[in-house]
Amino acid sequence: MRAFAQAERFVSDLQSRKLRAAYVFVGDEAFFRKRFRDAILEHLVPADLRDFSLFEFDLGDTDLAEVLDRARTPSLMAPFQVFFVRGVKNLFGRGSNEEKLAAIEDYCKNPNPDALIVFVADHISIPADVRKIEMQDRERYQRIRDTMGQYCGIVELARVEEGEAVRWISDYCASQAVQIEADGARELVDALGGDMMMISNELEKLILYVGEKKRITLGDVETMVLAAKQRSLYELTDAISSKDRVRALEVLDAILSSGDGEEASIGHVYMLAKSFRQMLIILERNVRDQRMLWAALWQGFRVPPFAADDIIRQARRYKSRRELTRAIRLVAKADLALRSNPVSKRLVLERLILDLTTEPKVESPGWMQDQLPV
Repeated sequence: MRAFAQAERFVSDLQSRKLRAAYVFVGDEAFFRKRFRDAILEHLVPADLRDFSLFEFDLGDTDLAEVLDRARTPSLMAPFQVFFVRGVKNLFGRGSNEEKLAAIEDYCKNPNPDALIVFVADHISIPADVRKIEMQDRERYQRIRDTMGQYCGIVELARVEEGEAVRWISDYCASQAVQIEADGARELVDALGGDMMMISNELEKLILYVGEKKRITLGDVETMVLAAKQRSLYELTDAISSKDRVRALEVLDAILSSGDGEEASIGHVYMLAKSFRQMLIILERNVRDQRMLWAALWQGFRVPPFAADDIIRQARRYKSRRELTRAIRLVAKADLALRSNPVSKRLVLERLILDLTTEPKVESPGWMQDQLPV
């Protein structure tokens, strides 16, 4: 569990105060960012002094020189100060940035021993398998390592493999004196697309839900997680398959206005992709009832019982494989956009809905149109 092992090392360094003057958190995995932030506050910033000890800056709004000057200045009100600095991409914009990077290096060579600077490079996405990192993200990461990595600690906030997520769920439940069925843990990861922030939030709800029973079953996961999220999801796919654009946008707005909102966008897109793939199988195998549905969809890829009739009806609204593969391509495009740190995740999702509810243009027949792998 590489990602979790690195997290433990960083927390251990915090506890022992074996700290660098500055760190760069590289990656957009919100789960680890929150975990590290909470650990920093717990070990370095007393709760009653946070108004005087904790500072947030964005290099898009604040000049780097001001941040470093604040960090150098000892506080009369707090024994230790922590500075979270977002907008690292502004250090590598157009033109010469050597002066900015040199200023950070100078600070790290002679830092304030009672201050910690954390630069947040969340414009980079690091997949669980680093060999699959996008070329642009690879270049951005390497640039940070070659420059800031010479004098700052580099901490990766990478995605987590599904197997690691399942093991983390089991370990966390054990630490809370709660048991979870293996199938329940796998279903939780599968349903939420491996999004660790969503998984951790939903797991806390499940632990509260089972209460004194101290055991989470697959049924509990289906009841508390899948039902809550997939009912709204199937309302959305119902509106999309009906080409009811207004209703689809209303349902999307309701989804984004509740729970984790836009932070869960990647999870929503994952579930949309899964639903369209299920519809594609239903259409290809000419599924007409629930008995045929259970035979067509394998374990881990099935729909909850309440949604069986809905998804069969929705799938049959599509007249060809081409329509559904087009929908899958559009969802994949939206997923890529969301992982590219867009200005607004809501706008990406709204654009996806508009595209999905628009009738596709009639294309000339060709053998390649039906060759998209699913």
